[in-house]
Amino acid sequence: MIDRLEAIVRRHGEIQEQLSRPEVVSDPEKLPQLGRELRGLEHLVEAYEAYRRAQRQLEEAREMLRQERDPEMQEFLHGEEHQAQQRLADLDERLRMLLIPKDPNDERDVVVEIQGAEGGQEATLFAADLFRMYSRWAESKGWKIEVIDAQETGIGGFDRIGFEVRGQGAYSQLKFEGGVHRVQRVPETESQGRVHTSAATVTVLPEADEVEVELPEKDLKIETSTSTGPGGQSVNTTYSAIRVTHLPTGMVVSIQDEKSQLKNREKALRVLRTRLLDRKQAEQHAAQDAQRRSMVRSGNRSEKIRTYNFKENRVTDHRINLTIYKLDRILAGDLDELITLLAAAERESQLDGDHGGH
Repeated sequence: MIDRLEAIVRRHGEIQEQLSRPEVVSDPEKLPQLGRELRGLEHLVEAYEAYRRAQRQLEEAREMLRQERDPEMQEFLHGEEHQAQQRLADLDERLRMLLIPKDPNDERDVVVEIQGAEGGQEATLFAADLFRMYSRWAESKGWKIEVIDAQETGIGGFDRIGFEVRGQGAYSQLKFEGGVHRVQRVPETESQGRVHTSAATVTVLPEADEVEVELPEKDLKIETSTSTGPGGQSVNTTYSAIRVTHLPTGMVVSIQDEKSQLKNREKALRVLRTRLLDRKQAEQHAAQDAQRRSMVRSGNRSEKIRTYNFKENRVTDHRINLTIYKLDRILAGDLDELITLLAAAERESQLDGDHGGH
């Protein structure tokens, strides 16, 4: 472990040195890559420095004990030795946790897509609830949210809404949200007061840097049209809606969110890059992809990752068998407890896998 940590400290120093060079600062490809790598190493370097300090304190306490003859002073130094040993053990455990391989996408911004799935209008209203929940949570973290594309239903719901979340470590936390979310509640339209079950799917993709996915003009077919709202009525008369087809893959992205054709085009290309990066990474990690693609599968209620029960003010996350009775607070954006426990469970399973390999 110590050899790995020493190598990480050296790499940290190398990156800092590279980031001071003018040719790196002006390189749009290298700068974000090195910045991400540096941020990923900082916690480890800080913890290792604290570990080495605790080692020195332990050695000093033991050296003084060897030379000390006064019983009271010896007792005090035994206490110092014990504290340093405890600190060292805690830091050793923290370093082992930090050395678990990180998801290379953790520091990226993300594109989130929410779709009403099973349950008709109620599912589209729930999709809107989820969008508000993520917006409030992002706001509390100082992250920025920008809607890319929204298909509204006219009753306050969304057939589909796609949005970007920008902020440090956004993917590292939002990645746990991908999957089928099930809701159990009495719809406002239900006069009998019967509980209705419906579902919405959430897909979370790490956003691609421009330089990672090149989009030559010859590979793109770009069409424009007037934007349309619910029911097909024209939102504006300018040809601002954009439909981009990626000819090599047949992938299509349509954006009509902005009144400016240029802004819609920029957004469409960002989403296309993100989906192509996801596809590229999926091909590189077929096994991981099978697991991550299972996020949404068909949108059927039986494939849920989480259930929101309004009558009982309850949220259950089925992946870690956790039930919390504060649905109102979670929908208001208080997601930290859930995400922390999901991240801890992921680390635990990685540690188990790591130990299993020895």
